[in-house]
Amino acid sequence: MQRIQSFALRGIDALPVEIESDERFSPDRDGESADKSQPRMVVVGLPDASVRESCQRVRAALAACRFPTPRGLCTINLAPADLRKEGPVYDLPMALSVLRLQGIIGEDADERLARFAVAGELALDGLVRPIRGATSFAAFARESRLRGVVVPAANAPEAAAVEGIEVYGVQSLHEAVGFFNGLYDIPRERPATECPPPFGAALDFAEVRGQEAAKRAIALAAAGGHNVLLIGPAGSGKTMMARAMPGILPPLTQEESLEVTRIYSSIGAVPRGAGLIRERPFRAPHHSASSAAIVGGGSVPRPGEVSLAHHGVLFLDELPEFPRVALECLREPLEDGFVTIARANGSLKFPARTMLVAAMNPTHAGGFAQSATERRAQEKYIGRLSGPLLDRIDMHVEVRAVAFASLQSTKPGASSADLRGRVLEARGRMESRQGPGKPNARLGGRELDRCCVLEGPAQRMLESAMRDLGLSARAYDRIRRVARTIADFDGSPAVTEAHIAEAIHYRILDRMRIGDAA
Repeated sequence: MQRIQSFALRGIDALPVEIESDERFSPDRDGESADKSQPRMVVVGLPDASVRESCQRVRAALAACRFPTPRGLCTINLAPADLRKEGPVYDLPMALSVLRLQGIIGEDADERLARFAVAGELALDGLVRPIRGATSFAAFARESRLRGVVVPAANAPEAAAVEGIEVYGVQSLHEAVGFFNGLYDIPRERPATECPPPFGAALDFAEVRGQEAAKRAIALAAAGGHNVLLIGPAGSGKTMMARAMPGILPPLTQEESLEVTRIYSSIGAVPRGAGLIRERPFRAPHHSASSAAIVGGGSVPRPGEVSLAHHGVLFLDELPEFPRVALECLREPLEDGFVTIARANGSLKFPARTMLVAAMNPTHAGGFAQSATERRAQEKYIGRLSGPLLDRIDMHVEVRAVAFASLQSTKPGASSADLRGRVLEARGRMESRQGPGKPNARLGGRELDRCCVLEGPAQRMLESAMRDLGLSARAYDRIRRVARTIADFDGSPAVTEAHIAEAIHYRILDRMRIGDAA
C-alpha cells in the first residue's frame, strides 16, 4: 500500500494529510463482483461533500485519460481520520493512489511518491485545475523535509515563492503519471527573479491641492506605522490622501511578501501566473460590511479585510457609518496584530498587522460645527466611536476645507516622491536604533522608555496634557511613540518639547471632548 502526502488548509496553515487506497473483490462463482450495485469507490476520513464528490471526478478523469477504473470496491482513506477534509484538493493524489494500486504507476516510482507531496483538482477530461493554499502547501512540505511538491501549473509560481523546495506544475493527469513514472521531464518551477515593482499607488500626493499639514501627518503615520484618523468636511481630500499612502510606504521585505502571499493564496486570490505579492495591500471595504467581512469568520473561517490588509493599509471611509460591532472587533487586531476566530471544533489565528487609515466627517451633515446646536450634533456623531477604539488610533488629524487660493495655485505641493524619501530616511533611523521590521508604532513599554527619553520642558508638557485632557495610559504611550516618529522624521536624535506638542496636536478628538465638556 502506497501513501501519498497531501495537505489540509486551516486558516493559512497547511496540515499533513495522507491518502491511501485499497481494493477488495467479492467474487461470485464466475469470478466477478457479486453485487453489481455496490459502490466502486468510497472515501473515508471525515470528508465533506466536495471531497465525497471527488470519487465521480476521479472516475471520469481516469476514463477520459484511458486509464482503468477500479473493478472492485476501492476504499480511499484520508488520514488522520479526526481532521475535517474540505475542498477538491485531493482529486489528483487520490487518482495517483488508485493508479499506483493498479500498477499503472510502477514500483520504481515509490521513492519519488514518498518524497513529493501532491495536490490538485481534476476536471472531468483529466486536466488539473488550480487550488487554494499552494504557498502554504509548499511551506509545509519544506518544513516536513520533503523534496518537493506537485501542484497545478496555475499554482506553481505562487508555490515556488517558497525557497528551498522543488515545485513542479502539471496541467493534466497524464503529465502527473508520466512525471512519477519518470517518462516526462517536467521543468522545475523557479522563483521569480524580477525586482520588486516601483512604489505604486492609485494617486500621487502632488494631485492633492493644499493640505500640506495633512500630508505631513500622513507621512509621519507612514514612517512610524501609526494608525491615523482623518477628520474633515466632504471634499477636503481625505480619501485622495488615503489612496495615495501606499506610494510612500517602504517596500515589502521578502518575509513580508511571503506572509501576504500565503494569506491571498489561502483564498485563491493570488493573480494567476504571479509569484510573490510584492506590493503592500490596500483594502477599502464599504461601510455596510459586516464584522465577519472585516475581521474574518464564516462556518469555514476565512480571513477578513483586516487580514487581507496585513503589512498594508486598511482604509475605512466614513468610519462612524460602519456597524458598531464591526468596529469593536477591530480592537484586538489593532493592538495585537492578529485575529483569533473561535469555533466549536477549534480556533484559528489570522495575521493582521495592518495600518488603519480612517476618514470621517465631523458631523453627519459634513462640516465642522459652528453653532451650539451643531456642536451637540458633532458630539453625538463622534460619540458613535468608542473611547477604547479611538485610543488605539495614534493620530487624529484635522483636515480643513481647501482654500480657493490653493485650488487656483500652480505651485506644486509635496509629491509622493518627496514624502517617500523622508519616510525611508526615518525608517532607516528606526532600524538602526531598534532593529529591522519594528517601526515606532510597535515599540513596547520598555523599548519606548529607552528610545523616547523625556526631560525638562518635554516631560512637563506631556504631564500637563495628561492632566488637562484626561488622557489614558494607552494614549500616553501613543503620544510618546508619535513624538519619537516626529523626531526621526525631522532627523532629531532627541525628543524635544516641539515634538511632544505636535504629537499632542494629533489628539484632536481628546481636545474636542474637553471643549464640549467645557
